[in-house]
Amino acid sequence: MKKTTEHDVRSHSSADGGADGGGKLFETREARGSGVAVAKQLFMLTVLAAILLIWCHRVTNIPAAGGGEGRVRRWLWMALFGAEVLFGLYWVVCQPVRLSHVRHRPFKNKLLQRYGDDLPSIDIFVCTADPEIEPPVLVVNTVLSAMSYSYPPDKLNVYLSDDGGSEFTFYALIEAARFSKSWIPFCRKFNVEPRSPEAFFAVNLGLGDDQYAQQLLHIKELFDDMKSRIEAVIENGKVPDEVSAFHKGFSEWNSEFSKQNHPSVVQIVIDGRGIDDVDTDGCRLPTLVYMAREKNPEWPHHFKAGAVNALIRVSSEISNSPIILNLDCDMYPNNPDTVQEILCFFMDEERGYETAYVQFPQHYDNITKNDHYANSNDVINEIELAGLGGYGAALFCGTGCFHRRESLCGRIFSKDDKIELKTDNTIREKSVNELEKAAKVLADCCYEKGTSWGKEVGLVYGCAVEDIVTGLTIQCRGWKSVYYNPKKKAFIGVAPTTLSQSLIQHRRWSEGMFQIFCSRYCPFIYGRGKIKLGAQMGYCIYLLWPLCSLATLCYVTIPSFCLLRGTSMFPQVLQSVMLMIRADLR
Repeated sequence: MKKTTEHDVRSHSSADGGADGGGKLFETREARGSGVAVAKQLFMLTVLAAILLIWCHRVTNIPAAGGGEGRVRRWLWMALFGAEVLFGLYWVVCQPVRLSHVRHRPFKNKLLQRYGDDLPSIDIFVCTADPEIEPPVLVVNTVLSAMSYSYPPDKLNVYLSDDGGSEFTFYALIEAARFSKSWIPFCRKFNVEPRSPEAFFAVNLGLGDDQYAQQLLHIKELFDDMKSRIEAVIENGKVPDEVSAFHKGFSEWNSEFSKQNHPSVVQIVIDGRGIDDVDTDGCRLPTLVYMAREKNPEWPHHFKAGAVNALIRVSSEISNSPIILNLDCDMYPNNPDTVQEILCFFMDEERGYETAYVQFPQHYDNITKNDHYANSNDVINEIELAGLGGYGAALFCGTGCFHRRESLCGRIFSKDDKIELKTDNTIREKSVNELEKAAKVLADCCYEKGTSWGKEVGLVYGCAVEDIVTGLTIQCRGWKSVYYNPKKKAFIGVAPTTLSQSLIQHRRWSEGMFQIFCSRYCPFIYGRGKIKLGAQMGYCIYLLWPLCSLATLCYVTIPSFCLLRGTSMFPQVLQSVMLMIRADLR
C-alpha cells in the first residue's frame, strides 16, 4: 500500500481495504505525525515560550508605587499585564482545534448502490421572521431551491415558518408552488445549478441548444411574472379578493390578526401524496407547508428556537421524516446532491448510528471586494470548525445543518439502541384537513406549558445563540456530530453589508456566547466527562471571544497614552542591544 505523506486515514476508512474506503460510506482523514503537524507543534512551542517570557518580564519588573506618577504607571503596567494574561490564556484555548484537523469524503455512489430508492425522507425547515427585512421573494427563492434537490420528490417535505405571520409571505408561497410545477422539471431535465431561480438567472443568461434556449426563456418569463405579481401585491398592501378566494388559507387573516397576536396557521400548500399535485411532467411535487405559530403577548415566543420547536412538532404530525434540515430564509441550497452526501454519514453501518447532525460552513455570495466585515470566515471555516469536528463535536450553527430527528428531540445516545432511519407512513393515511387541524394544536403557544420543550427536547431556550447551546447539549447526551466542508459549496447566503448590520449581529453573538460560558452550560462544567477536553476548549474559542475585546481595548489605548507621556511600557530591546555592541567595540 502506498504510504500517505500528508494524511493518515483512520481505520474507519481502511478497514475494508481499498482507496475508496472499502464498504464504508465515508472516510475521515486527519493530519497525524506528518511534517506539517510537527512544524505546527514546534511553532506553538516557540509562541508559548514567548508568552511565558512576556509574563515573566511583567512580574519581575513591576514599577514601584512611588508618587502620583509612579502609581499611575504601576496601574497601567498591571492593566497591560492582565491583557497579556488574557491573550495568552485565550491562545492556549485555541490550540487544540489547530492540532485536530479532519476532512470527510462521502461515497454517495455506494449509498445509491446499497440502498437504491430505500432512502429516508427529509424535512426541510425554512425560517423567516419579518417580510420587510426578509422580502418574500428572497424567501421563496430559498424554498424553491430546497424543493429542487436531486432527491425523490415524494421524500422531500419543505416547511416555511413565518414568524411575521404575513399574508404576503403566504401569497408568495402560493405563487412559488405554482411556479415549482415548471421550475423543478426544468432543473431535473437540464441539471441546472444553482437551483435558486434568482441566483440561476443572475449567472446563466447564455443560450445553448435550441431546446434549452427555448425552455430557458420560457422559465425566465414565468419567474419574472411571478416576481412582479408578488412585488405588486406587497406594494399595494393588500392581497386582491380574487386571489384570496383562490385558497382557503387566506381566511385565516382577518381584522384582528396582527404580527404579535394571532392564532396558529398551518396550511398544506402542496400535498406530496396527492395525484393532483404534480409538475408539468406528471411527476409528484414535494410536500410544501406554511406555518405561522400562534403569537400571544402573554406567552414568550423564544424567537427562532420557539419557531424551530414548533416546526419539529408540526412536521412530526404531517411527515415525521427522520432527518431534518434547518435553513435560514436567506441561505439557499447550492448543491443539488447534498442530501445524498449527508446520508452517507447517517447511514454508514459502523459509525452512522452515533451521528446526531452534519453541519456545513456558511458561505456568502455578496461579500465585497475587500471584505470589510470579514464575512468570508476563512479561519473559522477551514481551521476552527474543522478542528472541533476532529473531536466529534462540530458546532451547530443554526443553518445549513442536517439533524437526526431523534437526537434533536432529546433522545440519549446508546450503543445498544441503534436507530433506523425510517419514515412513519401511518400518518399518510390522514386527510389534509385532519393533518392541518392536528398540527395547529401543536403550534399553539400554550402547548409547551409543563413540558420539557426548550429544556431537554428541541432547541434550548433562554439564550441568544440557541443553536450553539443546543449542539452542546446534544453532544453531552452522547451523540457525535460531523463538520463537512465540501469543495462545492452546499449553501450560499447573504452576509451583512453595512456597519450597523454587522455590529448588531456581532453584538448578539457576543452576548449570547458569553452568556453560555457564565451559565450552567459552560463546557468545562456541563461537558465535563461527557465531551473531550479539546472540544470543551474549542467551544470556549467562541464563548470567551467577547472577553478579548477588553484586552484589545487595553492594548489600543494604554500604549498610545504612555507614548504621548514619554513613558515606556515595553522592554527596551533595541537600546540594550546597542549598549552591548558599544561595550564590545570598546
